[in-house]
Amino acid sequence: MNEIMNRVNAPTPKFFKKLRNIGLILATISGTLAAAPVALPAVIIKVAGYLAVASGVASAVSQTAVEGE
Repeated sequence: MNEIMNRVNAPTPKFFKKLRNIGLILATISGTLAAAPVALPAVIIKVAGYLAVASGVASAVSQTAVEGE
């Protein structure tokens, strides 16, 4: 557990910072679509769910990437 916390707190490479931020933006968009107060087609809701999972995984993995020595 300590190793994970060290990785999360270590400097993140520039590419993975961009990937993390894109993942967070996509997660926000998918959450907005899933919780929209208007009736949306089922396929859009399904895609929003998949997008939320994929963007969450991409953000989490990007956060744990560290710069090499």
